[in-house]
Amino acid sequence: MDKQEILKLRAHLRRSFGSPTLAVVPSSRGRDAADVSLGERKVGSITVDDEDGDRSFAFEMKIPVERPVIQDYLRRLFENDKLRVVGRLKKTDSVELNNGDDFLGIVSADDPAGKTFTLQMAILDFDLEDL
Repeated sequence: MDKQEILKLRAHLRRSFGSPTLAVVPSSRGRDAADVSLGERKVGSITVDDEDGDRSFAFEMKIPVERPVIQDYLRRLFENDKLRVVGRLKKTDSVELNNGDDFLGIVSADDPAGKTFTLQMAILDFDLEDL
C-alpha cells in the first residue's frame, strides 16, 4: 500500500464508522498490510486483495464480546450511536453491521459458543475514488 492508499483508507474508515480519530498506518507485516487504531489501541488490520485482478482491501477486526453486547461495544468503541447490528435472514452464526442504513460488513462468530466475533469488511477500489 502506498501513502495515498493509506490516506484514502483512513478517510473511508473514518466516514464508515463515524470516528474522526481512527488512524491507519503501514504495518510491520509488509507492504500489503496496514494497522487500524483508535489512540494507542490497535483495533484491526487491512490487507490488500488483488485476487480477481481488481485492487481491493479487507478490513478485519476482532470483537472480544458475546453476541448480546456487540452493538453496545462497537458504539462505545467508535463513539457512534448510529452503528447497528442487524440479523441476517437464514443465518444464525453472523450478523450485519450497519452505520444507519449503510451496510459496513459481516460480524461472524469465531467459535461455536459465540464468545468472540470478527468483523470483516470489504473495501473496493471504487469506495476510495472520491476521497
